[in-house]
Amino acid sequence: MNETNSYPPLPHSPTPPLPIPHSPFPTPHSPLMAKRIIGLTGGIATGKTTVANYLASGCNLPILDADIYARDAVSVGSPILSAIAQRYGEQILLADGSLNRQMLGEMIFNHPEERLWVEALIHPYVRDRIQQEIAASSAPTLVLVIPLLFEAGMTDLVTEIWVVRCSEEQQLQRLIQRNHLSRKEALARILSQLPIEEKAERADLVLDNTSTIEELLKKMDAVL
Repeated sequence: MNETNSYPPLPHSPTPPLPIPHSPFPTPHSPLMAKRIIGLTGGIATGKTTVANYLASGCNLPILDADIYARDAVSVGSPILSAIAQRYGEQILLADGSLNRQMLGEMIFNHPEERLWVEALIHPYVRDRIQQEIAASSAPTLVLVIPLLFEAGMTDLVTEIWVVRCSEEQQLQRLIQRNHLSRKEALARILSQLPIEEKAERADLVLDNTSTIEELLKKMDAVL
């Protein structure tokens, strides 16, 4: 992305993140939370959704998706969306008052300090929502789909970690095709996350998605 795009200039003095109350709900490791909680993560466009869909439909496991809560965090009228609009100007909003995700993405993936600022608003909200859902669920096993499980410091919410991985070129091509991005834009999104090798090293289970979906599902059946 070049510097001629029409989003507001970045402020010279970052404003502090919006304060969000800490959740009163217990963590999964407390005596009240004796559940098996799978943290499903991986790189962007490595196949997390495919795995999550199979765990939901094929294994009947409840899925808690961090991306859904992240979208809720910036819903129309939310304090987080108001903070984003105050920082970047009203043009960050669409005509209906909702967030212009494409414009925000262009800003934060080209300015790491802005990505961190936005994440500092959204991640606490997502964490609280996940903790609420865990506390309310009676299921013995839950799957938390958290793309930024490591980056957002949410590993304490799970009892085991599954990482979905594929080759770097596969990841890049899948992201380009799925999100209609240029190679440069896709690479910026991949590089904004922890390297997949580091995630795999910290995993209890690594699911290799370099082959077909059928092969991936076979690998999952072998461990379930």
